[in-house]
Amino acid sequence: MPSTYRKIRHKASKTFLRAPIIWMRHRGIDRNDVMVASYPRSGNTWLRFLLTRILTGKSAGFDNVNSVIAEIGIHKDALPLLPGEGRLIKTHELYRPTYKRAIYLIRDVRDVLLSQYSRENELGLVWWGNFDSYIKAFLDGTINGFGPWQEHIPLWLDSPLAKRGDVLAVKFADMRRNTQETLERIVDFLGLEVQSRVIAEAIADNTVEKMRAREERSQKLHKSTREEGRFVRKGAIMGWREKFTEPQLELIEQYAGETMARMGFPSWKTVLRKDAEPELTGANA
Repeated sequence: MPSTYRKIRHKASKTFLRAPIIWMRHRGIDRNDVMVASYPRSGNTWLRFLLTRILTGKSAGFDNVNSVIAEIGIHKDALPLLPGEGRLIKTHELYRPTYKRAIYLIRDVRDVLLSQYSRENELGLVWWGNFDSYIKAFLDGTINGFGPWQEHIPLWLDSPLAKRGDVLAVKFADMRRNTQETLERIVDFLGLEVQSRVIAEAIADNTVEKMRAREERSQKLHKSTREEGRFVRKGAIMGWREKFTEPQLELIEQYAGETMARMGFPSWKTVLRKDAEPELTGANA
């Protein structure tokens, strides 16, 4: 089971203690750095694994990916992979003026919610009485220190950064369905020239099966004996079908419906639950 320290740190991340810590973690960001940004559980780790393979020719692992594309706060020694010795830096934070360019990943709130609940439940970080309570807390933005999903996206996409063309918005569903094409867009945004063959090799190197094998080999990652608690899940598109009750889906749309519509995520009422999920090739972490 997770340590008491992990639980205390998780709770502290949502208190007044967070502000000075986040300020400290953002020191040393350069104008040539590009953020790999998203709300949690939106495919950020998968993208980092793909970009690590594309830009270094080496496979990423859960124990070493931060030495290439580091998380904010430990980014000092991230590799200078971009023009002007810029670095790729992972963040789940809200938009900050400190950021100069960013790739911003967007995933359907319903899949994000399910993925986050399953992983936090596995880690012993869920202390709400039931799933309904968790959904309400998630929509209120009290689950983590990043605010609610429905506010995170507009703050990034309406930021000065986005208005001057320095944010590339990428839908997780596009990464899953058209991985090669989406990665070509990302590489172009980064100002790099990469052969299509190199991108295809990175995709083949980071399937669900291969990332799960790396999850099993990791010495640092907490491992689950349950499918639902894994770090690398199926990365489903519309995997939320059959998982929520209709009142729960109505509540989600009550809070997040405007942002969902803006991003093109359909109302549950328009989705046929019996529809088969499309065949996919990538992975989500």
